[in-house]
Amino acid sequence: MKLLSTAAAALTLCLASAAGAHSGIDTSGIDAEVRAQDDLFRAVNGGWLKRTEIPADKSRWGTFIQLRDQSDREVREIVQRLAAQAQAPGSVAEKVALYYQAYTDTAAIDAGGLAPVQPLLQAIEALQKPADLARWMGRQQGQLQLPINISIEPDPKKPDVYAAIAGQGGLGVPDRDYYLKDQEPRYVKAVAAYRTYLETLGRLAGLPDPVQAAEHTIALEKQMAATMWDKVSLRDPNKTYNPHDRQALRKLGGGFDWTLMLQAAQLQRTQRVIVGQPSALAASSRLLAQAPIAQWRDYLKLHTLSSVADTLPQGFRDALFAYKGTALQGAKEERPRWQQGIEQVNAALGEAVGQLYVAEHFPPEAKQRMLTLVGNLLGSFGDSLEGLSWMGPQTKQQARAKLASYTVKIGYPERWRDYGALQVKAGDALGNGERAGRFEWARNARRVGQAVDKKEWGMTPQTVNAYYNPLANEIVFPAAILRPPFFDLKADDAVNYGAIGAVIGHEISHGFDDEGSQFDAKGALRNWWTPADRKAFDALGDRLVAQYGEYEPVPGKKLNGRLTLGENIADLSGLQIAFKAYRKSLGGKDAPVLDGLSGEQRFFYGWSQAWRSKARESYTLQMLTVDPHSPAEFRANGAAVNHDGFHEAFGTRAGDKMFKPSEQRIRIW
Repeated sequence: MKLLSTAAAALTLCLASAAGAHSGIDTSGIDAEVRAQDDLFRAVNGGWLKRTEIPADKSRWGTFIQLRDQSDREVREIVQRLAAQAQAPGSVAEKVALYYQAYTDTAAIDAGGLAPVQPLLQAIEALQKPADLARWMGRQQGQLQLPINISIEPDPKKPDVYAAIAGQGGLGVPDRDYYLKDQEPRYVKAVAAYRTYLETLGRLAGLPDPVQAAEHTIALEKQMAATMWDKVSLRDPNKTYNPHDRQALRKLGGGFDWTLMLQAAQLQRTQRVIVGQPSALAASSRLLAQAPIAQWRDYLKLHTLSSVADTLPQGFRDALFAYKGTALQGAKEERPRWQQGIEQVNAALGEAVGQLYVAEHFPPEAKQRMLTLVGNLLGSFGDSLEGLSWMGPQTKQQARAKLASYTVKIGYPERWRDYGALQVKAGDALGNGERAGRFEWARNARRVGQAVDKKEWGMTPQTVNAYYNPLANEIVFPAAILRPPFFDLKADDAVNYGAIGAVIGHEISHGFDDEGSQFDAKGALRNWWTPADRKAFDALGDRLVAQYGEYEPVPGKKLNGRLTLGENIADLSGLQIAFKAYRKSLGGKDAPVLDGLSGEQRFFYGWSQAWRSKARESYTLQMLTVDPHSPAEFRANGAAVNHDGFHEAFGTRAGDKMFKPSEQRIRIW
């Protein structure tokens, strides 16, 4: 692969010259009373943790959220600049300005009352039989979470073609566990808050019996939750790959008309749907066909009201925040309306804004430096691959082919999305959101059976995140994450490798984690492992599951090591290959001592600093239930404790809390 060969020639290039470089470590965040040998996360971040209060409008605070706030402020400047002057009628600039203005004009939203949502409620009230329900659910695909949700994505076994994929859903609580684990007081409290929320929505909307409507809704959700697959099962791409033709869908439907739903969803020509969770969707289909239609009308009215509550009068917005903001995530105050508006504009017109964003905030040299760094990390992963003792030559050959086939996307897409057909109206916040959802759904629905657009991005440039897409075998790094403390053009190499280098390594490693490793070099779901090598890999994963399963982020609630396995593998492997790449970049020379730290020590400080974060307990509880990532503290320490370089850099020994004997350390890639 050309990128790899170019990278090999550039391995000794540095991101910043050592002479005059600052370390990149925020020394004010360090806790001098904590040794890295005992707790790397608190040694680097303890000072910050002690003096930092989570802002009242946040459920968590730290590196990622601070960068997201920075990105939001930068996008706000762009959007407000567009809104400050007249734009050409029908132009994308006008659409961005009108969308933002309508959403942030809460006085106009309050004055509009229930009028904008009445057509939706009236359409639900008109539903009289299961066939009506099927058509309504088809028309609402892409608008809100439903008992049957359809997405348009590459076919996992034919990743060059788009397919329709059906999945479970329809709950107003974060996960099925909130209903099923009714002995957990924190879950019980959350469900009680949800009931209050639903009753409030019903009362504000003038429903005849809000209490009964809430009871109808929760009763249906509990029945669906009882048959839903758990989060660990959802991570198995083979279990969730179940193609159904029209005849099989009719059988699955149990009286619910999938054909009518697909027709209403603009998928009338679709003859094949991949069903993610057949048993759960069969149960939901039966419930849709058999439960009283009046009960479903209450459910759909309350779910619709919840989905648009942010664009309804103040009472609805207050109820939404009381439930989702406070009860579920612990926030004390609502986020500023301008920031909510930026989130909505990003969701509806993200690449239109992104094109302006990168012009102002992503210099060309940053992209070039990132290309060099990514090449170094790919080369380092290749070196690790060759040195594996647990993998045989046949599987290694396939792994090399996959690594050589990686596509790298940095900063922004080559081709920007066309928003010409999206209609945005002044002063119509609810309608704009609805039309944006329908616009996006129509764009996707017509792609079923067509060739996959390999140039497309799954995130906007202004998103502070990164991802690996197994169906395209690609790693993607939006512009907004490529800034301090992850990526600092002026900082010493060690911290850049420990931060953004480990993030790059993390995304590379996702192609070889317990889930991504089931996809081949072309992105197809296919087993390319020998049985012996897969068994050895799974055994290493089991050890990692056991390690993380002992962590207890919330009293009485331990981490689910199986749910977080893929991310933990990627953290561990990414840190390993980033360290190797850093050492190789030194070209055999010693790194300078900066801020009293050797280069190797700064590498691990950079890693830990990148995960600087604190969160409210209710938010952590929700994430432990639904999030495949471990909390920040355990990401920082959990990977480092298995890293030989960490133990060498800090001279750990028996008795240190972070010490782990060499023979017990988990080494995967």
